[in-house]
Amino acid sequence: MVESPDESTASGAWRARLRRPFPERWVQYYLGNGASLGWLLVVDGAAFLLGVSFYVHSNPSLRDLSSLAYPLFGDSPTALALATLSVATLLPNLGRRVTQAPSNRLLALLHTLAFVWLLKYGLWTAIALNLRPDLYVGFTPALLWEYWGILITHLFFLLHAAVIPYYGKTTREALAAALVLLLVNDAFDYGLGLYPPLRYEAGPLLAGITVVLSVVVVAYAAWAFDRHGSDSGHGSDSDSGVGRTE
Repeated sequence: MVESPDESTASGAWRARLRRPFPERWVQYYLGNGASLGWLLVVDGAAFLLGVSFYVHSNPSLRDLSSLAYPLFGDSPTALALATLSVATLLPNLGRRVTQAPSNRLLALLHTLAFVWLLKYGLWTAIALNLRPDLYVGFTPALLWEYWGILITHLFFLLHAAVIPYYGKTTREALAAALVLLLVNDAFDYGLGLYPPLRYEAGPLLAGITVVLSVVVVAYAAWAFDRHGSDSGHGSDSDSGVGRTE
């Protein structure tokens, strides 16, 4: 079946919106402005410390593990640490277009890892909490935070991830490394039983969903990011409404 021109245009616009969900001028305003970029770094830093506090007081705890295992055990703090580093790379770019931020292979690896970790653990948290709604959904003081608070804060991960492809690029090597590291993290979580603390035992279903998420988020990153070293741009000046500053 051949699509009509209108259908083809609508389909292309939908794919473009899925790849770049926000108007480029909005991203430029928030990430290209020193004050708002600074506030984002402060929020990321505070959220990272809150996440570390959660894992310090959980059972098992960070105190029970080698420091080398911290990034694998503290999945959400790891995502926030990567996100903070990714956003911090924009500081030297202030005054220029966010979409024209410098790129190299090391930055491509950082931005790719930040993207997949944020996306995976934003989605994982929503799925994990809702696999057993009888244990989480409610309006008691404890559940207001343990369900609604955690769910909403982790949905912020998805918004955070969505802006990274506007200024970051990726490489085949970065994508391969991201997939390997995510799968190593999954093996650590479910092979050793050190997945993020839940009110129930994670079984094969959640383990399988987690592995699928690892593959899906890397595949999405491969589609959402431009490639480092390519001539493809993030968008035209007319689309973004932002002029390039030399």
